[in-house]
Parts: sequence; C-alpha cells; structure tokens
Amino acid sequence: MPAEQRKVSDVPMNINEEYYQISGEILSSFPKFRPPVDLFCFREDIQVLAPYCVKGTRLSAEQVEEVARLCNEGDLFVSRSDHPIYSRHIVKQLDLVLQDNNLKEPEIADICIRAMLLRSTEFFDQPVKALFDPLYRDLMVVTEYLWGDKHRINTFMRRLFRKGHLARHSVNSLIVGMWVWLQGAGEFRRRDMDRIALALLLHDVGMCKVPAFVLNKPGPLKQEEREKIVPHPIVGVKMMQKMDVAFDELLRACFEHHERLDGSGYPQHIKGNQSSRAGRLTALADSFSAMISERPFRKGKDILASAKELADDPRYDKELSNALLTGLATGKIGQMMDMDAVVDAPQPE
Repeated sequence: MPAEQRKVSDVPMNINEEYYQISGEILSSFPKFRPPVDLFCFREDIQVLAPYCVKGTRLSAEQVEEVARLCNEGDLFVSRSDHPIYSRHIVKQLDLVLQDNNLKEPEIADICIRAMLLRSTEFFDQPVKALFDPLYRDLMVVTEYLWGDKHRINTFMRRLFRKGHLARHSVNSLIVGMWVWLQGAGEFRRRDMDRIALALLLHDVGMCKVPAFVLNKPGPLKQEEREKIVPHPIVGVKMMQKMDVAFDELLRACFEHHERLDGSGYPQHIKGNQSSRAGRLTALADSFSAMISERPFRKGKDILASAKELADDPRYDKELSNALLTGLATGKIGQMMDMDAVVDAPQPE
C-alpha cells in the first residue's frame, strides 16, 4: 500500500507499546548494510509484525532496497528492547526526537540528556566554536521540545546525575534551573527560553580551565589551589566573549553564579538585587546541583534535604529557592531516578 494511502488504524495500536516505527531519517543513521538492531516488518495480510533480520546481519543490496521501501511505507519497526542502541543513534541526530511520534516522554528525556552530556563533555574538553555550534544546535532541539509543552520539564527533573563531573553538573544545572524558571516565567518568548537555557548550561564553563588535579583532589584544597578556582567566573565570561556569544543572560550567569545576597560571594561581593535574576537563578541551580552530587571528598546530599537547606539560607533568592523546595516536597515533580545508572549502564553492541 502506498505510504500516502496508509491510515493509523492500519497498524494495531498495541504495536506502539513494544516497537518503534522507524522513520527514514532514523534508518539513515544506521549502518546501511549491518543494522545494529533487530528489524521487523509489518505483515498487512495477517496484521502482525514479523522478524525481518537479526541485528548485525549483513544485508544484500536487494535487502537494503527492500528495507528502504518498507520504511517509506511505514512498515519497518524496531523492538523497544533495543532502545539503548536506538537511542545512541538518535543522540547524535537529536532533531529526530521531534520527528518520531512513537517515542515516549521518558525516552525523549533520556535521549536529550544523553545528547546534552555528550555535547557538553566535548565542548568542555575543547572549548572552541566548532564544538559550541553542535552543542547550541542540540540545546535548541531541547528548548523546542519544551516550548511545545513546558510541563515536559518535569520528566527531565526526575533524571538528575548524582556524580560530580563538570558536564554532568552543567546538565543538572540546566534541568534544575529551567524547572524553577518555568514555574514563575509567566508569559515568555521562545528567545527568552533559549537564552536562559544556554546561560544555565554554560554558566560554569570557566571551570574547564581549572587544572584537573585541583578538581579531583580527594581532600581539602590548599590556599594556592583555591586561588586557581576563584577566577573561573571571569574566565568563563572572557571565553564566551571571545567566541562572540555574549548576550546578557549568559554573561550574568557566568559572572554571578557564586555571588550571594549578603555580599559573601565572589568575584564582586555584590549584595541583594545588585545581581540579576539570571544570576540568582543560576546561583541556586549551581549550588543545588553541587550539593546533591558525589565529589572526591564527600558523598552527595539528599535531594530534598538540599532543597530545604537552600530555602532556609538567606543568601539565596527566597522566591526561587521556595519554588524548588515546594516542587520536591509536594511531589509535583514525581519519583526521582538516578540518571548515572542509565548513562553508565553497559552499552549493548
């Protein structure tokens, strides 16, 4: 049956509970002659899925053409049990999550977080414009997804990393900060969302210039070692300016995320509303993400206890810290899971 004549009702609804229907874009992300997943084709005559080929099997040229035809007609599927392999391909072509209507919200959140972790790690390892561009492109996919329904951020918020690592910390800060921001944003433009998202993700970019031996030291830092960390907000601002990515929210997030309302922060020791709302939001997200994360010298704190500690701390914006605590304490966010377990799980070949 030609693709344009097919109806949704032609494929039994329960198939979507166990299988993904593969789009042409996703199929093109697989190796052409050796698909990394088991493929299934829809048999119209008996209305069931039948195995087509086993993962890793080499296809003939004729089979490659047949697979492409089946895909174009909407008759090619992959099992949800192969989700880890499937998601590894989509991670590098993140815009596909906006095109695949069979992905569930938790699956999309997992894929987006993996993509942000991958792109952030690459950028922090080598902070150059060539690696900033794919990070920015993928982040815009995430904001496009959230723009469609801001409540989707709840699914992301249930998936926080608990290990200390610059890229994981940055992804956590993005998720936490976006969740808090969306609770009180009211009416906002897409541009506002894009800018605050990038500010949250890259607020700590200056830390990539701090020597690894300082970041990974298992005990207390010496004075000279602490002095290597203190300049990182200014370093981050200069890095972003050098890349010509210098809009106000990002520069404020880089410069102010260690400032505190009582003037005890750094580098400028500014007080109260002298700091921007973007700076105060990032300070909260940064501190919360640091508190819940395992570090070389301590274990991560309990999530709810960390939110309560921040809400009780007058050095943080009360409105923002209360919003975070309320969301966690009332169950508005839902059941939390450990994203490290998802990302660090052995990857099937």
